Amino acid sequence: MKYKLQYFLTLILLSTVSNVKAQTNSKIDVWLTNRDKSALFTRQDKQLQFGSATNDNPVIKVDDKQTYQSMVGFGFALTGGSAMHIINMNAGSRLKLLQEVFGTKGNDIGVSYLRLSIGSSDLNDHVFSYDDLPDGETDINMDKFDLGPDKKDVIPVMKEILALNPSIKILGSPWSPPKWMKTNNDTRGGRLKPEYYAAYAKYFVKYIKQMKAKGITIDAITVQNEPLHPGNNPSLLLTGPEEKDFIKYNLGPAFKAAGIQTKILIYDHNADRPDYPITILDDPQAAKYIDGSAFHLYGGSVDAFTQVHNAHPDKNIYFTEQMVVQFHDTSRMIISEPVGTIIIGATRNWCRNVLEWNLAAGPDFKPYTDRGGCSMCQGAVTIDGNSYSKNIAYYSMAHISKFVRPGSVRIASNDLESLPNVAFTTPGNKKVLIVANENNKPQTFTISYHGKNASATLEGKAVATFVW
Repeated sequence: MKYKLQYFLTLILLSTVSNVKAQTNSKIDVWLTNRDKSALFTRQDKQLQFGSATNDNPVIKVDDKQTYQSMVGFGFALTGGSAMHIINMNAGSRLKLLQEVFGTKGNDIGVSYLRLSIGSSDLNDHVFSYDDLPDGETDINMDKFDLGPDKKDVIPVMKEILALNPSIKILGSPWSPPKWMKTNNDTRGGRLKPEYYAAYAKYFVKYIKQMKAKGITIDAITVQNEPLHPGNNPSLLLTGPEEKDFIKYNLGPAFKAAGIQTKILIYDHNADRPDYPITILDDPQAAKYIDGSAFHLYGGSVDAFTQVHNAHPDKNIYFTEQMVVQFHDTSRMIISEPVGTIIIGATRNWCRNVLEWNLAAGPDFKPYTDRGGCSMCQGAVTIDGNSYSKNIAYYSMAHISKFVRPGSVRIASNDLESLPNVAFTTPGNKKVLIVANENNKPQTFTISYHGKNASATLEGKAVATFVW
């Protein structure tokens, strides 16, 4: 009888502990951004509460038993122009900015993935590659390869970022090979001459090794930024068959021979041409070197990412660029659009990351290159000397980067037409739900999880991240 009594007391104690834990986990933290800027990625004082009440409002049901892709990180492009502005800040101002962007405490937004340009992008103050030569000269063995201008800004800034987050993932993307490798001997447009495919593969190997020597590990590279848009300066036209052959016969074997583990990603352009990566991945001799496909969303529909995933489910999908800007009516912030379309749209369609374009620019959007540089690329932050202000890209990225840490896994949630949403389980077993209200008017809805319900309301065009 004594032991039975102890047994039942133990059961009661365990039940009490379980109920306490359930009550603890029934609270939902809310981080909110409103259209009128009354909240800008602001943690709300009042938590939501899971309970048993039901109502007739739309329901977002979160189901952690159904899982999808794991996430590798979220962030921005650290262009040469971004790095130039950041390195020119005084040490105190620079540390404050980098802490807010890459830190994870308080209101820091915890950026965990960056894209660097291999050579210059169109957001540098001048065009360069790492092997620029006088006309008529070549360097097929890359004897004159040098990281050059990046040593002044990109590399020093990256070292300070790595001090804050040593595990940050880094993607490298070229806008153009050295012009001596190209059919038009120009930084803009042209095509890569087949006789220089092997030399260009060595160029990538040199880049990865020299960055590693500086303490910067390149996790992945794309073969060419926007290969079907030769109008930027710098840029290159690289067709699907050309990219396939370059990887199959040159880049893949060069990485293998050099023992390089850096992932190779293909395409790195808009969603209107899913046939480009699919055709490359259809070739098993090329596909064996490829980790996945990279996309932008200036054209096409986000569900094209799922089309590519379904064609080759063994390969990953990445979202590597989208400009997120708002110039007019600065009294408001229509954040539901980039969050609903890009953050939610990309991750619901198998993307393992989301990168926005770009981290920082000046008040005049400079620097950018002549003959095709972007003169309207607003940064996530605008840097003016030692001061900076945060723009719509910063806040839209914050709603996912702070909470959906690398290693998080997307879980199921039903998508409502006017309330696009996406849900995750974090490595710490937190649940994260991001919801955008695409209506102009407030919407009240129910969050349903494990049979419990919580009621939430979002103002028109607002976004919230719910964490429990």
